[in-house]
Amino acid sequence: MNGGRGRNQEAAVKKIEPGYITGKQAHLNRLRRVEGQIRGLQRMVEDDSYCIDILTQVSAATSALETVALSLLEQHLRHCVTDAVKAGGEEAEEKVTEVSAAIARLVRS
Repeated sequence: MNGGRGRNQEAAVKKIEPGYITGKQAHLNRLRRVEGQIRGLQRMVEDDSYCIDILTQVSAATSALETVALSLLEQHLRHCVTDAVKAGGEEAEEKVTEVSAAIARLVRS
């Protein structure tokens, strides 16, 4: 048991750096661009833009988010999962299970 501590509290205690830490600014920049795309979509709907034009922009925003997700996944595999597998044991099993579930969620979306 973890003594009542949640996952976020455990991470804070361990001071584990996220796998994406070296690319953090690039991720933030990409997410800000996506945020701008979403605001643009809102304006398009408010302005009664043509449906296909809106759908085209939705597709572009979705693709941009998928790019962020795949980059985060790759960095998680290279950093977090690799470190856990090197350490072995239960943590390795947990990380592999966790990343498998994340991949499944990405494939379904």
